[in-house]
Amino acid sequence: MARHRKRHASRSGSAFRRICTAVAAAVLCWPAAASATVARTTVRGFHFDMTASVPSRALLSALAKSRAAIPSFSRQTGLACDACHHQFPQLTPFGRLFKLNGYTMTGLKTINDGDSVRTTLKLSPIPPVAAMVVTSLTHVGTALPGTQNNSAMFPEQASLFLGGQVTPDLGAFIQFTYAAADGSFGIDNVDFRYAKHTSWMEKDLLLGLTLHNNPTVQDVWNTVPAWGYPFMSPSAAPSPAASTLIDGNLGQQVLGLGGYALWDNLIYTEFTAYRSAQQGGSVPLDSMSQNVIKGVIPYARIAVQHAFPSTYVMVGGFGLLGAHVYPTGVTGATDSYTTLGLDAQVERKVDETGGMLIGRTSFIHEKQSLDATFAAAEAQGSSSSLQTFRANVSYLPNLYVGATLGYFNTSGTTDSLRYAPALVTGSGNGSPNSNGFMGELSLNAWQNTRVSLQYTAFRRFNGGTDGYDGTSSRRASDNNTIFLYTWVVF
Repeated sequence: MARHRKRHASRSGSAFRRICTAVAAAVLCWPAAASATVARTTVRGFHFDMTASVPSRALLSALAKSRAAIPSFSRQTGLACDACHHQFPQLTPFGRLFKLNGYTMTGLKTINDGDSVRTTLKLSPIPPVAAMVVTSLTHVGTALPGTQNNSAMFPEQASLFLGGQVTPDLGAFIQFTYAAADGSFGIDNVDFRYAKHTSWMEKDLLLGLTLHNNPTVQDVWNTVPAWGYPFMSPSAAPSPAASTLIDGNLGQQVLGLGGYALWDNLIYTEFTAYRSAQQGGSVPLDSMSQNVIKGVIPYARIAVQHAFPSTYVMVGGFGLLGAHVYPTGVTGATDSYTTLGLDAQVERKVDETGGMLIGRTSFIHEKQSLDATFAAAEAQGSSSSLQTFRANVSYLPNLYVGATLGYFNTSGTTDSLRYAPALVTGSGNGSPNSNGFMGELSLNAWQNTRVSLQYTAFRRFNGGTDGYDGTSSRRASDNNTIFLYTWVVF
């Protein structure tokens, strides 16, 4: 006799909001020392179809001001953009939990199938699609030689997103981007997540798996390279020559599989292994390939967070624990990188109307053993190092306006072969040192629409101030940039 199969739908949007409000209000009335045992019930607190277990008190508390990540997440949850973002893409505590829980929370009536033992299907009734368009005007202090200044780009970039719940415990964030600088359209950031809750030492324990293609894109804090400030940068302006391996140099060229845990909403840990998965090259990778990983690159992350009545604090560390890379080909000598970072983030309420002051900082130190590059006579020595430091503060008095001021500094070992003289982009003294300030004013006419004016002022560029590139009299300050852009997501 066949088992009886039943079909069911999650609660309506209005019921969903009433439940969220009631539960969040009840949780917020509990003592602040909310590390006591989390009771397990038959309520599906995170997926909101009322048939599974409540993940944690901290998550329920966050529902009072929850925010969605991209418009497809907003459509899925029935919550406005200001539920996952202070102002996009700056995540709130609930936004971080939404991501860690696999992008699966929904307020929609879903298409379900299964029985009392297992749900076999749970689909959204609408496609999980969103889009982003950025247009810009870039003015460089002194025009690059032989070029026209005041570059207008329409679009600067445009992205298509697929994001949301795939199964009851699996969700995805997939981005495809058109970049005007080279006229290409291709895969951008990707993050698949599977998450479940259990308990350890009578405390809630969130366990998850992540499959992604850009180191730190899986992270939930705005201190790491993938999500750090500036959140939007001009492609028509010169930028310093040196950056650490983790700072975008592996993006969309690797496959990372990792596991993570969040215990008692207090301690976060993650371990991920990366393997080369290059786009647009030969398959399998061969002697013509460049920057291929030997074996895998281990990545580790730890963070400790705590929410006080009006202040949230996170301190942490992350790093690539021994990356061995073939500069060319897939055999022979390799260059090795050990990249270690420290970061911190502070969020403080400045009034009762939702105003926020957010501070972020990170320091990354990279030890480089350049055996392959030195053997090819492309480096002065086989041992080198590179450091980056960033700090910035955002003042967001409301949903509509914001201001950010930041400082950045890159320093490292002098090497006249790796950082050689070249017009605009080179270094006359072989130093990678660059530093300066960045300020930005933003107007959010709507929660998904921004107009920003950003100014970058360089104190030092590629090791120098006057005549820094070794081929001209160009000054570091000549690269100061005004960047006016509009950013719309829908």
